[in-house]
Amino acid sequence: MSGTPRIKAIFEASQKNGLNQPVSTFLNDLHQLGRTTFHGLEKWEKLARSMAGALEKQPLYIDKNDRVIGRIYHLNACPVEDPDPDFDYHKRPDQQISARFPEYEELLAYQLAGRTGLGHITWAWNELLRLGTRGLKAQCEKALENPKDETAEQFYKGVLILLTALENWNRQHVALLEDMGMNEMAAICKKVPEHPADTFHEAVQVFFIQHIFVMRENPFGGNGPGRLDYYLWPYLEKDLQHGRCTLEQARELIDELFIRLNERIYAADGWVEAIVVGGSFPDGRSAVNPLSGIMIESISELNITHPSVYVRMPEDVTPEFLQLCVKYIKDGTNRAQSLSDKTIIRALTETGVPYYDAVEYTCGGCMEIGIQGMTSDFLFNGWHNIPKIVELCVTGGRCLKTGNRLRFFHGGGLSQYRDFELFYQAFIDETSRILNVFFDAQDIYSAEAAISRPSYLISAMVRDCILRGRNMHDGGARYHDYGSAPIGLPNAADYLFAIKKAVFDEKICSPDDLIKALQANFSGFEPLRKKLLAIAKYGQENTEADQFAARLFSDISKIYTSYRNRFGGRGKIVILTFVWSPEAGKMMGATADGHLAGKPVAHGVTPQSSSMGRGITAAMNSCTAMPFHMFNGGASTMWDLDPAWATEPVIQSLLLTFFANGGQIYQGNTTDVAQLLSAQEKPDEHHNLIVRVGGYSARFVNLNKDLQNEIITRMRHH
Repeated sequence: MSGTPRIKAIFEASQKNGLNQPVSTFLNDLHQLGRTTFHGLEKWEKLARSMAGALEKQPLYIDKNDRVIGRIYHLNACPVEDPDPDFDYHKRPDQQISARFPEYEELLAYQLAGRTGLGHITWAWNELLRLGTRGLKAQCEKALENPKDETAEQFYKGVLILLTALENWNRQHVALLEDMGMNEMAAICKKVPEHPADTFHEAVQVFFIQHIFVMRENPFGGNGPGRLDYYLWPYLEKDLQHGRCTLEQARELIDELFIRLNERIYAADGWVEAIVVGGSFPDGRSAVNPLSGIMIESISELNITHPSVYVRMPEDVTPEFLQLCVKYIKDGTNRAQSLSDKTIIRALTETGVPYYDAVEYTCGGCMEIGIQGMTSDFLFNGWHNIPKIVELCVTGGRCLKTGNRLRFFHGGGLSQYRDFELFYQAFIDETSRILNVFFDAQDIYSAEAAISRPSYLISAMVRDCILRGRNMHDGGARYHDYGSAPIGLPNAADYLFAIKKAVFDEKICSPDDLIKALQANFSGFEPLRKKLLAIAKYGQENTEADQFAARLFSDISKIYTSYRNRFGGRGKIVILTFVWSPEAGKMMGATADGHLAGKPVAHGVTPQSSSMGRGITAAMNSCTAMPFHMFNGGASTMWDLDPAWATEPVIQSLLLTFFANGGQIYQGNTTDVAQLLSAQEKPDEHHNLIVRVGGYSARFVNLNKDLQNEIITRMRHH
């Protein structure tokens, strides 16, 4: 790696610290305080004071080289000796959900509704840059003079307790810095985060100290910093104008910041803390600034997996920034993800988000689209195996893998329908029912989270929470939407289109013959399979197949956006496959498009690898014919390129064409298959080989064999 001697020393030490993290007592402290010191308090106050006390107990780590102060480790936690049930971070009201929806556990068991981890949110940490903790506390103290009800009063008091804890922990660092003779850093930390930041160094320090504190209160992968360059740049710009800082010094601070973010979660490849650089101002102008480039260069050269640095491409992108983004895709060791401002902002505004909010969009984690500092952390809460729903509609609710019939599945199977439109509508109705059960279950879960996971600190930085006197789970957030991922939509499109053509249009086979062939995994039905494979597929630039796929994507999107939850929030369609491609494929029997059982599902909106045989141009043209303007939670694609072919001019042409034609999110790999195979055989020799999995990047050797094989067998465009 390049960098100053100080950064090289910090990097080497962080690698060791990341691998050998000290044991964290945080959770044990939290539970112990709840059981003892704060046991008799009302639950809201017990939660707030125990959290504050445990946070203030966090040990201090400072090295003489440090210019960004504050470290927290949490991957190596000591066991909780005597758990307090009030501090179950992952508490789910399963009994309440099952009582209302008896089918819910069955939906989970067959991947019709899969639950994800919590998190997936960005918050308005820039409010601390502007106001400091004292300014936020002043807002709460003013609101306490006349709170609208008891719940609001409790919320404001909870926020004050947590902001005070942040101040107290920061003061501990000041004292230690003074003892170590690090007076310059002590002076910075005396000022911030209590008071507004004035300099770039102060702004970076505010961001980091609050970020690691928030990640203790809300410790879930997917909580992202969002527009880091956008909010830090005004401070650097002012410093540059006054000669207080150079771009080289700024790069050194960013390097150190990224190293510390990576160190805390060093071994957690699936963890995503997304930074989104570039983008647009509210007036539509490009917001790209020198920090945007610094952050891309930093993450590329450091060769670390955290944080995730993604690029928002403004409409008026400059040639210089475009070239940097292309280089990032080519040489950034498979970390890059590029997002189109034009298409994503349109998708948000068409589903009711005002432009001035939509332009603040960012990734709440892998790629799910939320508004910085305005959403609750239910932005991405589950996934659904859509081709499995097709299978069950074909068989009348009988799973081809297990032979079991689902008790709660509606409909009698393909043989009952005299035309395709009736069958297709039955499929849409069943999908709608399943999705609405899932969303209604999230309503129950959300109500529980409002009580058991009030998240006072992060809620103080989510817009409208202080105004409304409610935490982000209790209707405080401006947008209380429920996001989930309908995975395998390209597979479902090919599956349904093959049924339409083979059974109803061309009479290649009867419904019963098709079902028998699927049950036999095409053993003994090879001639039929050959005919099914020959039917046009989404991804081959076939107008009829692509129009049908667009219809399916549109109909599924409408199910999401028509839903309203207990706060009036919408369903958000997040078209992402993440790590579930092989997992969902294993649940599948043979499919009507001619594929055998167990085939991994496609990534996001990307056509199936087997359907892209006519080249990347045809595949991209098919893909961008989809209704991206309806995908309000984001729609990812995966374009893996042969590195010998993927020159910068080729990548630039692909990227510009993809965005010009309406695509939303571009990602992919540029790693040679031979290198991946070698890494499978000799993992010790390829520890730092990083690949794009699906919304996040990870060390290839850390992935399970199924995921490794899925990445190896993807279509490599050349």
